[in-house]
Amino acid sequence: MNIGVDAAALGMSSAVVASTKDVNSVYWNPAGLTHLEDHQISLMHASYFANIAQYDYIGYASPIDDNSAWGISMIRFGVDDIMDTTQLIDNQGNIDYNRISLFSTADYGFTFSYARKLPVEGFQYGLNAKVIRRVIGKFANSWGFGFDFGLQFERNDWKFGLMLRDITTTYNVWNINEEEYQKIADAIPGENNELPESTEITLPKAQLGVSKKFDFHADYSLLVATNLNMRFEQTNDIISSKVVSIDPAVGFEFGYNDLVFLRAGAGNFQNVMQLDNTEKINFQPNIGLGFKYKGIQIDYALTDLGNQSTALYSNIFSLKVDLGIFR
Repeated sequence: MNIGVDAAALGMSSAVVASTKDVNSVYWNPAGLTHLEDHQISLMHASYFANIAQYDYIGYASPIDDNSAWGISMIRFGVDDIMDTTQLIDNQGNIDYNRISLFSTADYGFTFSYARKLPVEGFQYGLNAKVIRRVIGKFANSWGFGFDFGLQFERNDWKFGLMLRDITTTYNVWNINEEEYQKIADAIPGENNELPESTEITLPKAQLGVSKKFDFHADYSLLVATNLNMRFEQTNDIISSKVVSIDPAVGFEFGYNDLVFLRAGAGNFQNVMQLDNTEKINFQPNIGLGFKYKGIQIDYALTDLGNQSTALYSNIFSLKVDLGIFR
């Protein structure tokens, strides 16, 4: 749930909390759904770790009336066809490759969103209810639940956004297959003798964003956006304390005639310890390209250009369609 969705947003290093205004707002800031004029659907795919892991997303959103909208989305991050070698050696101590089986491990995120304009002009808010499902083959699985809250404000072409993720903390409760666990519990003497923890907690996070769009000669535009991504714990973020850690991000989108878009951004600024015990600031540069024609938008992003940071990098493709074009 931390990677992000939509190649257009990822090309801007995810600095879109204030500017998001389409179906993908179900992830970035549900308050942006109030800008929808018609039904929209969005699809995205990315591969990580040399195509070992697959990351997929689908989202749908629609206006309810002039003041409110709703949306739904699903994210899957999974690794398939993993070899289970726990039964490779039979009771006689012989290696039998026929005893190898395959399993998958995957995380799923289901989000249900609602957004509404406030009576105060320029303000809108949104809420997410999230269901988290995690599956590790036949060995373990979990269910989790959480909530997000988003707010946007517009004044004089400036846009401001606030996204509070996991505001009640998100709990995942695991169900571990004890029968399968016992088969491997004593594989290494003195290790793996106790069941893992059965509860997982995701702490709240906050994102504060600002953006402004500049138009030039009616045909050209430049969107400038920035985010402050905050976690309430001490991390390797460039600004870090025991109370809060802050990772800034900045993104740009140059558009021509609302048809072609070039994007760039930088984020994930981290203090990374080097082998000589000195610290170096690493960051993640992203670039992107998009085309939009008659309600169909295709976007591409290359994240972590040149493998500059320690983060995941990938080629990301996404598609967004205004369903009104089919009427």
